[in-house]
Amino acid sequence: MLPFTRFSRYFIELARQGSLRKAAEVLHVSASAIDRQLLLAEEELGMALFERLPSGLRLTSAGELLLHDLRRWHKDYARTLERLGELQGLRRGHVSLALIGALSSGPVARTIARIGTDYPGLNFSLRFQENREIVALVGAAEVDFGLMLATDAVQGVELRPLLRIPLGVAMLPAHPLAQEAQLAFGKTMGHRHIVAAAPLMIHPQVASLYAQHQLPAQQAIECNDVRMICSLVREGAGIAVLSYLDVADEVARGQLVFVPLNPRQVRPVQLSLCVAPQRQLSRAAQWAMAEMTQAFQGLELP
Repeated sequence: MLPFTRFSRYFIELARQGSLRKAAEVLHVSASAIDRQLLLAEEELGMALFERLPSGLRLTSAGELLLHDLRRWHKDYARTLERLGELQGLRRGHVSLALIGALSSGPVARTIARIGTDYPGLNFSLRFQENREIVALVGAAEVDFGLMLATDAVQGVELRPLLRIPLGVAMLPAHPLAQEAQLAFGKTMGHRHIVAAAPLMIHPQVASLYAQHQLPAQQAIECNDVRMICSLVREGAGIAVLSYLDVADEVARGQLVFVPLNPRQVRPVQLSLCVAPQRQLSRAAQWAMAEMTQAFQGLELP
C-alpha cells in the first residue's frame, strides 16, 4: 500500500506540473526517483502514461484514465482513514467546504476557531466561490458541503434553508438616515449610492429596486465585490444596499449602521446549506455541518 501511495502522489504531481524537475521541487524528492517510479509503472502496465515532449510531459489517454482513478482513490482512502480513526474513538478527520465571500468573517470563522481549540485533530479546507461553483464542487464531491445564498432548486444537490437574511442600507453612523428603524427605498434617493453589480447574488433584487427609482448616474458607483463596497461605505463614498450578512462584522464593531429596507419592497435572501443528497459524509463532516447550522440559527438579525 505504501509504495502505491507514494507512486500515486508522484504521478498526480507530475500530471499537475508537466515536468519532472518541477514535480521534484514540489515533492522534495529527486527527479530520478520520480522517473524511476514512472518507468516501473509503465513497464508493469505495458503502456506509456506520458508523452515525452521537448516542452515537458503530456498525459496519454491511458495516463488521463489513471489520473482520474487515482484522484478518486485518494478521496476514498482519506475517508477510510477518517472512519478508522472514528472506530478508534478519535475525534479527528478532515472537513472541506465551499462558501460565498460574504461568509469570510463572522459565524463561520468563529465556529472553525472554536472547533480547532476543542478538537485539534480536526482540520478544515475552505474554498471561497460563487454560487454556481459551489454547486459544482458539492455535486462532484470535491467538498463535503457548501454555504450559499439561494432558494431555487438546483439539479444534483439539495439546498437546506438555514437563515433568512434581510436586505437593508449600510451607511456610516453619522449619516442622516442612520437613526431610522426601517427605510422605504425612495427615501435614500438624493444620497450617493454604491450599487452591487453582477455577479453578486443580491444584484437581481438591487437592480429591481433601482429600476423603480431614477438614480442619477453621477450619484452611483457600481462594484461587484462586497468587501470593496463595505470599504467604500466606511470611507464615506456613499451608502449601499446589502444583506445584513455582508456587514454584520462592521455593524458589531460600530463602523457601520444597517437599516433594514421595507420588506414589502424587497424580499430577504436565503442562506442555504448545499449538500449532495446521495453522498454519505464522514462523521467529522456531519458534525461540523451541525455546528455550522447551530451557529447561524443562533445569529441575531435586525
